[in-house]
Amino acid sequence: MCGIIGYFGKEEEVLDTLIAGLKKLEYRGYDSAGVAIQIKNNIYLKKAEGKVKNLEEKILKHPLKNSKSIGIAHTRWATHGVPSVNNAHPQFGQNKNIFLVHNGIIENYKDIKSFLIKKGVKFNSETDTEVIAQLIEYNYRGDLKKAVLKSLKSIKGAFAVAVFSKDENRLIGFKKGSPLVLGIVNGDEPEFILSSDISAFVSKTKKVIYLQDGEMVDIFDGKFKFFDFCNEIKKEKIQTINWDVGSISKNGYKHFLIKEIMEQPETIKDSIRGRLIYETGDIKFGGLEEIQNRLKKINRVVIVGIGTSAYSAMLGEIYFEEISRMPTKVELSPEFRYKDIVLDKNTWVIAMSQSGETADTIAAIKEAKRKGALVTGIVNSVGSTISRITDAGVYNHIGPEISVASTKAFTSQSVLLLMHALMLGRLQGKISLQKAQKIISEINKLPALIEKTLKEKDKIKKIAKKYIKHKNLFYIGRKYNYPTALEGALKIKELAYIHAEGMAGGELKHGFIALVDKNMPTVAIATKDSIYEKQISNIEEVRARGGKVFSIATKGDKKIKEISDDVIYIPKVSEELSPILNTAVLQLLAYYTSDLKGLDVDQPRNLAKSVTVE
Repeated sequence: MCGIIGYFGKEEEVLDTLIAGLKKLEYRGYDSAGVAIQIKNNIYLKKAEGKVKNLEEKILKHPLKNSKSIGIAHTRWATHGVPSVNNAHPQFGQNKNIFLVHNGIIENYKDIKSFLIKKGVKFNSETDTEVIAQLIEYNYRGDLKKAVLKSLKSIKGAFAVAVFSKDENRLIGFKKGSPLVLGIVNGDEPEFILSSDISAFVSKTKKVIYLQDGEMVDIFDGKFKFFDFCNEIKKEKIQTINWDVGSISKNGYKHFLIKEIMEQPETIKDSIRGRLIYETGDIKFGGLEEIQNRLKKINRVVIVGIGTSAYSAMLGEIYFEEISRMPTKVELSPEFRYKDIVLDKNTWVIAMSQSGETADTIAAIKEAKRKGALVTGIVNSVGSTISRITDAGVYNHIGPEISVASTKAFTSQSVLLLMHALMLGRLQGKISLQKAQKIISEINKLPALIEKTLKEKDKIKKIAKKYIKHKNLFYIGRKYNYPTALEGALKIKELAYIHAEGMAGGELKHGFIALVDKNMPTVAIATKDSIYEKQISNIEEVRARGGKVFSIATKGDKKIKEISDDVIYIPKVSEELSPILNTAVLQLLAYYTSDLKGLDVDQPRNLAKSVTVE
């Protein structure tokens, strides 16, 4: 969850680099923030509750002077202890020699804390993180690396840590289960940046090394070395990332969220580019080519995800069963390893995560591999943990998604799942060339159709004004658009703090309809498809009980106007791809509702972008 950054380099760059990085990492948590920098004979330490801007205000009142070249900083999503200055990072040992920032959870912190208290150590916070700082300081004898290695023998959990000692010109990073990447700036004076995410430093460098689980990096004297937790030297190659600064900027939009919604015509193009082979009706995923012989023998698919990814997975379940005729099931990743799910070598497990660092999904992957299943991933972050631990995988190629609420990742994942289903069907001879070409043709049209849909944004904003006062909403959809209803309800909850229930239209009369009245509006997805008439009946049931209805319908549908209070039309599209256009409408509805309420659109309360703890 939390965002960490460490810097080793130029004295005049240290504070600016840390604060700029924190601002890019704030999507990972914004309960509190802090910074610690080496200065002559002391440490410059500032912390603040709330967002990074509050930390900046403190720094302005107490400017940094006489800095050295090492610093660390942190933006927090609270786990252990309420948001407060004491619980904010950086945390430190009682002698204020060891300072560190941490993302993750220490599972045995109570045991370590009890041990240290018996040794006379006094604690200052409620956090599990302070335990790491106190333990390293307890083991410190003038060599930070030795103290870290000794301490790691006692620590259990998930962690990414950047740590320094007041007495050494040295910065160390180490990780297990949480993301950590090293950025390398080659110049007249080398600079090194440790961070949870490359977004924190992409404006300075695109040269990176992703730390593996069980690895540490020791930065000193303008150079670095990698080791494992047993102190064996590791050789890691520098990679060059292809992000640009514009991809992490708002580019004139009011919020990242609306920018990312409006980017979807391009992100879909990027997700499908070079992968659709119309002539042969095939799908080409470079990352899956080496496992095609194994895919031909698959007899069951399990799709794993949580949150938005789980709703995309539910759509994928229908794609696999209807298009490739493959028995498919969706499993929520937090529950996966606690259920005795039947898996074998002929089961294909597809794990989905925008960040590639979702802790629950990583645990599910490990369990699936333990049982012998074929495991692949759909992730957006190159070099992420999931991309490394799966047998093979596919990247979204949609650029960074900065806003906490996911939008373009959902539509990209959904289209990629459709392509996975088509690929499997063709490999196993279950889809004809003609049918495959028809689906590919429809996918190729999708970016233009999304672009047309997004042009309805001003109309959607007017509708949002009507619903802003309501505290509860129903979202109903059928078949392919049942997951769309769930995703739409999630977005309005996340962004506008409105309680919303997503459901299949047929569920309505089985209990939910008891809540329908003039104060409970219903958002109905009623595009022309194989169960259109059924959804019309559901809308009639709501209307008969005095409920207001906002419908999403196919252009040219005059009937829907007669039974709806408000209608937004989308272009005519195939039934399989209608969820993509309908989702865009629901994303805009949630965005404008949140913005009109004056809420923090990009950083909703209590949420974080990358959920790296269970």
